[in-house]
Amino acid sequence: MYPTHPQVYDYWLNDMYPTHPQVYDYWLNDMYPTHPQVYDYWLNDMYLTHPQMYDYWLNDMYLTHPQVYDYWLNDMYLTHPQVYDYWLNDMYLTHPQVYDYWLNDMYLANRMALPINSSPVMVFPPQHFRAPIDSLRFAAHLISGMLEYKSLLDTRSLPLDYARGQLAGTPLCMEQYYRLFTSYRLPGPQRDTLVAQQSSVMPEPEHIIVACRNQFFVMDVVINFRRLNERDLLTQLDKISKMADSEEERLPHIGLLTSDGRTEWAESRRVLMKESTNRDALDMIERCLCLVCLDQSSGLDLTDTSRAKLMLHGGGGAKNGGNRWYDKPMQFVIGSDGCCGVVCEHSAFEGIVLVQCTEYLLKYMRGSPSKLVRAASVSELPAPRRLRWKCTPEIHKHLSSSAGKLNRQVRNLDMDVHKFHEYGKEFIKKQKMSPDAYIQVALQLAYYKCHGRLVSTYESASIRRFQEGRVENIRSATAEALGFVRAMADLKSSDTEKMERLRAAINAQTKYTVLAITGKAIDNHLLGLREIAQDLKLEKPEIFKDKAFLISNQFILSTSQVPTTVDMFCCYGPVVPDGYGACYNPQSDHVLFCVSSFRDSPQTCSEEFVQILERGLLEMRDLCVRHNADTTGNTSGRAGERPSGKPEEETLERPVQSQATRMVGGTPSALGDVQRPPPQVLVSKAAAKGQVDIQTQTTSQGGSKERKI
Repeated sequence: MYPTHPQVYDYWLNDMYPTHPQVYDYWLNDMYPTHPQVYDYWLNDMYLTHPQMYDYWLNDMYLTHPQVYDYWLNDMYLTHPQVYDYWLNDMYLTHPQVYDYWLNDMYLANRMALPINSSPVMVFPPQHFRAPIDSLRFAAHLISGMLEYKSLLDTRSLPLDYARGQLAGTPLCMEQYYRLFTSYRLPGPQRDTLVAQQSSVMPEPEHIIVACRNQFFVMDVVINFRRLNERDLLTQLDKISKMADSEEERLPHIGLLTSDGRTEWAESRRVLMKESTNRDALDMIERCLCLVCLDQSSGLDLTDTSRAKLMLHGGGGAKNGGNRWYDKPMQFVIGSDGCCGVVCEHSAFEGIVLVQCTEYLLKYMRGSPSKLVRAASVSELPAPRRLRWKCTPEIHKHLSSSAGKLNRQVRNLDMDVHKFHEYGKEFIKKQKMSPDAYIQVALQLAYYKCHGRLVSTYESASIRRFQEGRVENIRSATAEALGFVRAMADLKSSDTEKMERLRAAINAQTKYTVLAITGKAIDNHLLGLREIAQDLKLEKPEIFKDKAFLISNQFILSTSQVPTTVDMFCCYGPVVPDGYGACYNPQSDHVLFCVSSFRDSPQTCSEEFVQILERGLLEMRDLCVRHNADTTGNTSGRAGERPSGKPEEETLERPVQSQATRMVGGTPSALGDVQRPPPQVLVSKAAAKGQVDIQTQTTSQGGSKERKI
């Protein structure tokens, strides 16, 4: 901005000083010539002896006060007209290019494998199938509900969504819904492509792909312009199950290739495409409505945690890891052992769309009796078709490599699904606090207790108030949150001070949430400016090279609120090697947490983090109760009371590691240091080895490992 456009500096200099010289003289004479020691005090005390002040300044001035960014934008771009014209005309008036920038940066340019790193899952309640036919009946009923939902999409009959919670009542963009069953993520050597199918006057018969025993079958759901009823669907599924049992017909587990890194999968696909048989099979998969994955029993005890893991990775190559095609946005998993859910490819839509669709299906299945007898059947049902593959030795080599990588991911994932029973969002509302903000502050407290510092935190916020809006980032590691967690660790702090700091932290979180959902946060704007500079072939502005900027985009704590109205939950993996993924589902009287990390990181442990999180939530409750007793003379704020209140703002979208993060090659910086007396630092794997560093935390792979959700 300065070396390539020096006139910008001249504009600023002329406007601020030559045209108003007395301003400079007043400031200079008053601050330095008359009081020279002020400068020395300030320099020595603020920076040389306390280098962490820079971190405070960065966090306080930019991350928690985005209006500073607005000042910079107005002065630097609106006075530089060609940039503004380009930004306005090219990005908004001619086409919504901001969306393309965001999609490429957050998803399509990401080279990491989709399982765990990018694809979130919804985990259904455990089913109790007494016989193999029961799981097929469940699948037929689910497919019938999916076709009902798709008919609403095809006729544009889906009711319009409106915002809830903060700024309730605003209509929301619905475009993401129409990509549920019509899109596909096509792998590329450097960047993927999100392919949207175009409708035609005479579309081909609609079909789904059924995966069973790592084989893929084409199953038509519309024949002669007539949708199959539930009995016909069950008949076809039963045929597929028997075909998959044939040992002689089994083919290599091609689905494993889609679990590999995106560049590796793009290369494998290029080799597959050399054979016409493979091209036909790929075409049928890429154009299908969705996948239905009929999984074999995992042989595991089906706890919440084990079911979450199985949804994320299928158990690896030896179990159901190859019974997937991760490029499709919707994969419905029905395990013969009752482990069921949905795997989502995230580039096409956000969490709210996944939740709304799956809730519709579960309510449909619960409220609509199975219709296996009453509806008329199609007289002649064509047999489902097995997809064939021609595999060269090169493909077999790729398959072996992909299976090995997936198995390593399976072993590395550390997941803990925990239901916090002591209280839920109704108690928090009784304190006149936002449940989402309260839980975010609790997560900051938990991390501080574990590691003695705060780190850059991502909480996703929906910006569907805007056309094609996806998500913005709520930066939860605020200066106010740091003040609160320090007060909780300080034995000398009174309850009054702790309560004041808690409310300040929650208010700061709530304020930033409003900024984010109304398009006034910083991350998407900075992304747009960075991409504009590249489009204009300008030198990358220095801010995007600055270490502090890069560290601020290293999201060690990646969080999202995903509330549901039916019995299911969402989970996902962390976005950096030494980080945590923390998804939470607040209900009236409990909160469900899904915390993930990687076992090969000595800095993290999901089980220990959950234990400390629960302890912090109890301390926060006790603080509120004591404060209420002191101020009102009663305990009206106890957890058992359940007042009514508006639903909390659904910030459902999944946190994502940006392209900026992938440029980091250093050590993430702490947003706060440890103040004595010290917090209760958790004795984790690193502590046991005497390797705890409360100032910095070095990633196990230099911070270069990229992950998406």
